[in-house]
Amino acid sequence: MNSNKKTIIEMRIKKTGENLKKNNMEFYYAESAADVRSIVESLMPAGCTVTHGGSESMKECGIPDLLNSGKYSYIDRSKATTPEEAKAVYRQAFSADVYITSSNAITEDGVLYNVDGNSNRIAAIAYGPDSVIVIAGYNKIVRNLAEAEVRVKNTAAPPNCVRLDCDTYCAKTGECVSLKNPDHQMSDGCGGDGRICCNYLISAQQRHKGRIKVIIVGEELGF
Repeated sequence: MNSNKKTIIEMRIKKTGENLKKNNMEFYYAESAADVRSIVESLMPAGCTVTHGGSESMKECGIPDLLNSGKYSYIDRSKATTPEEAKAVYRQAFSADVYITSSNAITEDGVLYNVDGNSNRIAAIAYGPDSVIVIAGYNKIVRNLAEAEVRVKNTAAPPNCVRLDCDTYCAKTGECVSLKNPDHQMSDGCGGDGRICCNYLISAQQRHKGRIKVIIVGEELGF
């Protein structure tokens, strides 16, 4: 990466990180994806119970290898072969010591913005696990919630719908149908069973200081 561009990106990350701390979340900076594993490992005591949401960012940082190392009691959602098994795994997440995820967007004033279909991920972020570790590339940083909404509709949801083989407008066109309406609301979108933008979570100042730990990476990660 160009050194001048890197300087500006790191300034933005630092600003966001300081505001995350003001909102009672812990902040960690990883210069690259390769640096994330050691930070995550430092935040998880050996033997703890850990699970995660569906996160491409986590995969890009090699975290599944860490979880499969034998150091932890790993609730592996990939081993669920039926909807019933998946539902059971999602419920087990609430009693996990650590939950690992990414965030659809992080505002510069230190707020996490997440949108889900099944909503097991945003439920675990909001309540349940004692510790939540968020891994996000700098590309997830936005100025405010208005930009966070557009980021989900244009950048995050379309490739996720393609990944999940959802029959949605955004999977076919690359953008949310709601953006055609200049007066659209945050929750507007397509209809049908394929929709993944069903529930919305805004994580602002936290009552339980340090429960949420945010690792922002100086590289682009995920969707």
